[in-house]
Amino acid sequence: MSQKSAPIIVIKKKGGHGGHHGGAWKVAYADFVTAMMALFIVLWLMGSSEKVKKAVAGYFNDPKGTAQLLGTTMTGTGEVVVDDEANKMMLEDLKEKLLKEIEANKALEKLRKQIEITVTPEGLRIELIEGKNATFYQSGSAQLSESGQELLVLLAKELNTLPNQLLIEGHTDATPYAGGGTYSNWELSADRGNSARRLLQQNGVRGDQVTQVRGYADQLLRVKSNPTDPSNRRISILVKNSAEGAPPPVLKHAQVAEGAALPEPSKVEPVQPDKPPAAPAAAPNPPPAAPAKAGLISKVTGMLPGKKK
Repeated sequence: MSQKSAPIIVIKKKGGHGGHHGGAWKVAYADFVTAMMALFIVLWLMGSSEKVKKAVAGYFNDPKGTAQLLGTTMTGTGEVVVDDEANKMMLEDLKEKLLKEIEANKALEKLRKQIEITVTPEGLRIELIEGKNATFYQSGSAQLSESGQELLVLLAKELNTLPNQLLIEGHTDATPYAGGGTYSNWELSADRGNSARRLLQQNGVRGDQVTQVRGYADQLLRVKSNPTDPSNRRISILVKNSAEGAPPPVLKHAQVAEGAALPEPSKVEPVQPDKPPAAPAAAPNPPPAAPAKAGLISKVTGMLPGKKK
């Protein structure tokens, strides 16, 4: 009789935990919590003020915060710095007034095509563009011509009445400076900007009204296809938006506690050292307080299913 073979026993072990010990529910729970957080943020934003909404929208439009890092270009284009309709209207009115005065001046009327005044997001940009002949500056020099002096005096009489700050830029073409040596287009552009500043301040522009004088040489050409074009030689006067650089409002003591007025020192009665302070008079029973409005969280909680008290 043959010997019976021993049965083969196979032991199977389950890897990991199953049932409620698994990890799939954690992913679903995390998604649920994230969705609820997004819901409450949206509900909070819907009930917030317009100032908060604009601040949140500004963050998502510019997460890195680089929109305010503005440079300058030939035409002054860039991100909108100030959204102030009253300021824009003021700059538009100034532009029309300057154009009318230039047209009324017979000596400057012939230079009308070489004077460009545009309203940009940075402010009002006034550009004095050189022609083939020396128009506003003597050739290769920072000395102003008669036309340049007359125009800057006219501008100074209008600009000194404004609270706006001024920025002056000097530009040259790509033709190397003929004088040679260490003096170059960099020095020439800066010197022309400074000569314009001096004449403006001598005719009424305040000393602290001009905040910057820049010399760009031939780095910001007006006609890039022709670096030696005479129109690349120009002076730009930027009347900056009035909201830029304005000092922050100073809060008074009465505004610190959300508009609660503090008692004036003269009305505070000092306590006499030899007399105990008088007991305060009994105040009349206050009227029943009106029920407080339910907050946003209470409203949302009331919408949830379940037993309500």
